[in-house]
Amino acid sequence: MDLKMGTQLAEGKTKRILEVADRPGLVYLASKDAITAHNGIRKGQMEGKGVVATTTCAVVFKYLTAVGIRTAFVEQAAPDTLLCRRCDMVPIEWVTRRVATGSFLKRNPGVKEGYRFSPPKLELFFKDDTKGDPQWSEEQVLAAAFCCAGRAIGPDELRLMGKTTVAVFSVLERLWSSLGVALVDMKIEFGVDKETGEILVADVIDNDSWRLWPAGDKRLMKDKQTFRDAVDVTPEVMRDLKKNYEWVAEQLVGFNMSRHHQAVIIMGSPSDADHCAKIRQHLSHLGVSAAVRVSSAHKGTEETLRIVAEYEGTGEPVVFIAVAGRSNGLGPVLSGNTAFPVINCPPTPTVDSDVFSSLRTPSGLGCSTVLYPEAAALAAAACFALSDPTLWSRLAVRRLANWAKLSAADAAQRAAAE
Repeated sequence: MDLKMGTQLAEGKTKRILEVADRPGLVYLASKDAITAHNGIRKGQMEGKGVVATTTCAVVFKYLTAVGIRTAFVEQAAPDTLLCRRCDMVPIEWVTRRVATGSFLKRNPGVKEGYRFSPPKLELFFKDDTKGDPQWSEEQVLAAAFCCAGRAIGPDELRLMGKTTVAVFSVLERLWSSLGVALVDMKIEFGVDKETGEILVADVIDNDSWRLWPAGDKRLMKDKQTFRDAVDVTPEVMRDLKKNYEWVAEQLVGFNMSRHHQAVIIMGSPSDADHCAKIRQHLSHLGVSAAVRVSSAHKGTEETLRIVAEYEGTGEPVVFIAVAGRSNGLGPVLSGNTAFPVINCPPTPTVDSDVFSSLRTPSGLGCSTVLYPEAAALAAAACFALSDPTLWSRLAVRRLANWAKLSAADAAQRAAAE
């Protein structure tokens, strides 16, 4: 990409922010090779850190975007430079903790290292190097009456940022867990898009942003804590630190977002095709592939079982969705002849349909029943999500999106009543 860098807008300890000459709504975020700790008191140079940090950040933000988190990231413009939405930053660091360690223990004497927070612990810190980035309460943030890009940061905005922070942590925790690494804690920041007024996850998320313990073992840490803990910043310390940063980037770059699984929708009659199409559409929106077949458990039992065997033989995770309404023998027959999950989703009830034939199954069968296409898709996706961190994350972020819609609607009603 031909970088059209304009005026430098800001410069921090580890990055520079520059205008994009011909696109006022965007900025370049260029990472330096600098590394700092203890609010800039300890400083060092790591050759190539800017490239490694940018690679890590780009993969993280691409992943967050793919699962539905709203971020300022647009693309990686150069090995050490990101292209991002131009934001007015909210001067708060949001820290999420799964395990008690580090500064938390100093601020909370008596808590033992390793204590697990369930749900994750959320903390806020005001960005002020001169005061050591003091911890703030939500009440202090509200009292500060921040206004970013013309948007007042009130209770609604604070709740949105808080819930998004926990969602980001949960998503990345699941990703790292699938790689055998414990995400112990992390920090993120938010900005308000200068053009749209939308609150976005902004700044960077790289190996300076978190603690990572492979196999949950603190002694194997791969993050910046080794730099913080070093007695002296020696060439050996920097060499080992660079290896850790490169290892983290390699793990993320090599992560496979696409897992192989398939929902198989079997309808007992071609008259149910429209109902099945709706299920398939909802599955597609969630990123789940689907096959649609026609077979009657009553009229063609042998063919139904052959279809089951066909998909069992793929070696991939499968969920069967049975669509039959008048007398549903399909779901129970599938459930009785496969170890894979079976979900009944009978067509829209009519005078001739019998939903109880889907509910009253013989003993020893474990098929479930839902009534709506979206519910069938979500239930199937939840089964796959047990072994697919990306799909699990999409479902988690979906809950955040549902909450955000209701919260926005509530805010609109309150504003209309004023």
